[in-house]
Amino acid sequence: MLPLVPNVPGRREAKLGPRLWHYRFVASTDLDRLARTAYEAHRGAQDGPLPAWEHTSDQEKKAWRAAVSAVTGSGESTVTEAAAAKSIVIQAGDQTHIFHAEFTAGRQGSLVVSDEHASSHHALFQMAHGYWFVQDLGSTNGTWLNNRRIYAAQRLKKGDKIKIGRTIVAVVSTT
Repeated sequence: MLPLVPNVPGRREAKLGPRLWHYRFVASTDLDRLARTAYEAHRGAQDGPLPAWEHTSDQEKKAWRAAVSAVTGSGESTVTEAAAAKSIVIQAGDQTHIFHAEFTAGRQGSLVVSDEHASSHHALFQMAHGYWFVQDLGSTNGTWLNNRRIYAAQRLKKGDKIKIGRTIVAVVSTT
């Protein structure tokens, strides 16, 4: 059985390819959250087993918080917050949506997909390295990019078609 997704009751997390973890939370000022995210990414990159964040010592957690604090400066902001945010324009049905930050699509996402075949939190759209990516969030029916099911984050470009449930959303632009 898959582990539960934190903060999403009843939702299970699928083991996916490498996540764009560092861009997902880099604008956060919550050092505990950043430290946990960095540790989990480190843990996922290791060949041998490392304990989950919950099972690490307080001293180790403090060390990870200190490391994150050193990277983010005073803890009030990060270097990436000063960069201009790129936007993505999505066409869903007859509606056009513009997003400037990470968002989810699904029956309960920031981009609401009214489709019984879509999961509540179906797909994650996020920017990394100046490009927008889409990633399935362990949905029942999968996320499809240009008629191919995706199993890891995939880079998006103008004209791409993303299938969420039976609904097609199109990338109008990424600027």
